[in-house]
Parts: sequence; structure tokens; C-alpha cells
Amino acid sequence: MAPLAGRISGRAKLWNESCGRSTSGKIWRSMIRIATRKSALALWQAHYLADRLRSLPSGPEVELVPIVTIGDANQTDALRQFGSTGVFTREVQKAVLDQRADLAVHSLKDLPTQSADGLVLAAVPEREQRCDALLLPLNVDAIQCLDDIPKGAKIGTGSPRRQAQLLYLRPDLKLCEIRGNVDTRIRKLDEGLYDAIILAEAGLRRLELAHRISLMLEPPTVYPAVSQGALGIECRSSDAATCAMLEQITCPTSLAEVLAERSLLRTLRAGCHAPLGVWTQVAGDRLTLTGVLLSLDGTTRLEQTASGPTDSANQIGVLVAEQLLSSGAATLLSADSFH
Repeated sequence: MAPLAGRISGRAKLWNESCGRSTSGKIWRSMIRIATRKSALALWQAHYLADRLRSLPSGPEVELVPIVTIGDANQTDALRQFGSTGVFTREVQKAVLDQRADLAVHSLKDLPTQSADGLVLAAVPEREQRCDALLLPLNVDAIQCLDDIPKGAKIGTGSPRRQAQLLYLRPDLKLCEIRGNVDTRIRKLDEGLYDAIILAEAGLRRLELAHRISLMLEPPTVYPAVSQGALGIECRSSDAATCAMLEQITCPTSLAEVLAERSLLRTLRAGCHAPLGVWTQVAGDRLTLTGVLLSLDGTTRLEQTASGPTDSANQIGVLVAEQLLSSGAATLLSADSFH
């Protein structure tokens, strides 16, 4: 099997670092079972993947295997109370490992940077838009910038990254936890429980809710999460046939971006709930990665940038992490305990 990174220069290196293995020959499966959460967004992702697989030459039959995770079952407590990583992924991964399913599709930002034993990140399809979006209640006048939000407004978001970046810009705002799927959060907004909420642009677009976006939150104002907007497809590392099939739906540019971003997060050992934002740009065979790390209260902000060839994506992530650590990141991470 050709390396996952496909057409990227230095693709074998990218494959080895993201998946750790390669195979030769072509072995095709006639049936693929996809483990997925039951939320509308997770099901969209699973159906998207199923359609991509069916469209391949010798495309398989596809069956969905619905899974309920602890993050889905408990819609009350803050996500970070469940532990630093894997809230939405552990049970889905277990279904693949015990062979109830052949692969799992994740929002890649939810997937821990350290692969579970026996699993491999085998595909990263084309990435959707990756920024955050601010939503206002129905019939509220549009705004042009964050400064237009009333003083002391109640903003719903459970993400420490979003909370810290907003507090850095607007310390007067009241940042509040919000749980539930996309529809539930929007309903809470329209019922007046919040003055505004923040959601990922990618999810809104995938669910055809982009018309609810009131303000885009883009760099340099707000930096998105590691791998935001990207999907990650895992299968068993011993399953050569599924790995070979998944290789065909990987986007080389998206792969390089997320390898750099996940390498940054992994090197910091920060955990997926850390107030860490990233911005990755690929131009030709050059990749530029910027990382921003904040204290949870938004009073301290660190920023570093590095560039290099796309086939050195992992090394670029390490370099930005080392620069952040040299400028005081370890103190911030230790103080806020996001490991």
C-alpha cells in the first residue's frame, strides 16, 4: 500500500509518523462497519465517510454502528471534568478494537494525539472551514466585531480555549459553560439563556446552519483548536485491507496541517482542553504554523510561529512547541493543570 500522505513530497515520512506502518498489494473489503456517535453531527460525518467509501473503485457496502459515549450520556457537567482526553472517542475506539466495527470516524480535534494501542490514524479527508463562529439569538441586531457585544454579556461556550481568548480581548464578558448538541445549544440561545454562543463553523456548515452565524471569529482575534474542521478515520493497525482503502480518501494538504498541529499539542503535553489555538497555512510545499497559548483567565498570552517544508510537518509542530515552552508555556500549563 502506498503511504497515507500520497502526493505530498516526502510522503513516506508523513505516513510513518502518523500511522507507523505500510503494506503492499491491494486487498479490498466487501463490507465496512463504521462506529459512530449518535449526534446529528457525528452521523453526518459517518454518512459522509460512507459515501466517500462507496464511491471508490470496488467500493464496499457500508453499515453504521451507533455508539453512546460518556460525553454524550452526560450533558450537564463541564467536559474537562471527565478527564483531559478521549471523552467522545474511547467507546467508539473500543468498538473497533473488539471488532464490532472496522473503523471509527472522529472530529479530529477530539482525538487524543497518542494513538490507542492497536489503532492507527489511517485517513484525513479534505478539511472543512476551521474557525469559530459567534451566534446571536433570533431577531437580535447583527454586530460587526467583538466590541459590539454589550458589556457583561453572557457567552455560552464550554471550551477553555475560546473562553481564554475572549477574556484576553474582553475581560468584562461572562463566559459560561454550555453542553448539548448543536441544535440544543442554539435552542438555549434562542430561549434567552445566553446573549451569544460560540460554535465551530465546520459543524454549522455540515448541518446546514451557517445562516445562524452572526460573526466569524478568525485569527488574529481568535485562533481555532488543533485539527478543528478535520475528520480523523481510525482502523485497526493490523487491518491492511481497510488501511489500503482509506488511503485513497486522504487529502495531502489537510494531513500535513493536522500533523503539524497535533505534533505541537503532543509536544506540549497539554491535553485537548488546554487554552491552545493554532493557525496553519500551506503554500506550495511550505507550511507555516502559529500557536497561541493563554492562561485560563486570559491575562497571559504567548504566540510563536515556525515554517518549513510540508514533509517536515511534525518537526514544525515540535519547533513551535519548543518556542512556546521557552517563552513560559510550562508555567501556564502547570498553573492550569490541563495535562
